[in-house]
Amino acid sequence: MTHPAPRACCAVITGASSGLGREFALQVATFVKTLVIVARREELLHELAAEIGSTHPEVQLLIYSCDLTQENERHSLHSFLEKRKIHPDLLINNAGMGDYGEFRTSDWPKTRQMLQLNIEALTHLTYLFTPSLISQKGSIINLSSLAGDLPIPDFAVYAASKAYVTSFSEAIRIELQDHGVRVLAVCPGPVKTGFGETAKRATTTKLPVQEAFYVPAKQVVSESLRALSFNRPRIYPGLKVAAAATLIALLPLALIRLTMSQRPRRSE
Repeated sequence: MTHPAPRACCAVITGASSGLGREFALQVATFVKTLVIVARREELLHELAAEIGSTHPEVQLLIYSCDLTQENERHSLHSFLEKRKIHPDLLINNAGMGDYGEFRTSDWPKTRQMLQLNIEALTHLTYLFTPSLISQKGSIINLSSLAGDLPIPDFAVYAASKAYVTSFSEAIRIELQDHGVRVLAVCPGPVKTGFGETAKRATTTKLPVQEAFYVPAKQVVSESLRALSFNRPRIYPGLKVAAAATLIALLPLALIRLTMSQRPRRSE
């Protein structure tokens, strides 16, 4: 590992079946005693558990398959751990989804699901586990995005949902710091995971992303865990992404609007 291990004994990771969630599980398994991996696709969770178990047999692994867009299933996850007297001191809210295309032609059920997952589930799980995190003086990692810093046409709802995640993380960080709880907002740029396939619509062939800005999932997670260990409030993994975030913060809104209006996009 290239980062100092954050302080944690028990971690809960959502969206752990693939992408950044899977990579978080692989790296977090090196320093926790108990690891709870959560996602809808149970078969992929079992494959991940087998991989972690083969390299870290000392880690207690728990699999929980559920649909986090449903409030009752989030309550069930919390109750599942409470009944087993498992009190997490690291919550990684990684589960999320996107949708690429014009808002006016979007499929409302998919948009609603995105809002439920990116905003409601993340907020509710943070609410449910905060008492445990306070008692353990634990940590929260919320997966946001560089997209949250911009109003992005064709990614309007996704970008707005990530703006919420970043703002929410910054605010509760202030609220919880006197209780010894660390909160980190991770704002990656493009990462080669399954996100793009989920975000695409039937008429979409490729998302308009600059290849030069891609950062490997392994690097995103490693830099995030390092940032958490140093109690940083926010991180943009990768030098080019961090530089882009700095530039965005310096630009006047009028110039951002002009830049976004010139962004390559497709009409539907």
